[in-house]
Amino acid sequence: MEKIIDLLAGLQRPFINFLRIGIFIVMAWIGGLKAFQYEADGIIPFVANSPFMSFMLNSKVSDADNYKLHKNKEGEVIPENIQWHKANGTYVFSYGLGTVIVVLGILVLLGIWFPKIGIWGGILTFGMSIVTLSFLITTPETWVPNLGGPDFGFPYLSAAGRLVVKDVIMMGAGLVVASESAKRIKFRREVA
Repeated sequence: MEKIIDLLAGLQRPFINFLRIGIFIVMAWIGGLKAFQYEADGIIPFVANSPFMSFMLNSKVSDADNYKLHKNKEGEVIPENIQWHKANGTYVFSYGLGTVIVVLGILVLLGIWFPKIGIWGGILTFGMSIVTLSFLITTPETWVPNLGGPDFGFPYLSAAGRLVVKDVIMMGAGLVVASESAKRIKFRREVA
């Protein structure tokens, strides 16, 4: 057991870098998918209900009820709904959000070599996760609806809710990589 403890303790830095790479992969992939119609359509319940994001949509066509009338299932192409999303600003917002997410992933990854950048990447990842987790409060679709079954509302997460709650891990990961970057900066200052 002592050998395992010594091995794991000695691999902390490479494991944290592995965590950075994992954050980058998730953010680059998810952020990159925001450029595709099906993904942009899928985020509209979160964005339309969020006090942090809903103001970025076109207020003339966006409200808590309109998006429900224009939701597309993943992979579905309904021209009227796509037109509504275009007028709503869904796609432009999604492209911008995707860009931000990819940039955050790159900042976290660069923390391997540049700890000051890594601090910002970690802190911003933490902040992004707070916004994402707020969807559990603001988005009705994150909970199982009352359709007659015994399991609905809190604590019964829907597929959307299960997707969101995993950001607790991303939140912790952001803090770990920011902390490790700060530790390296502090060490370099003490040595100098």
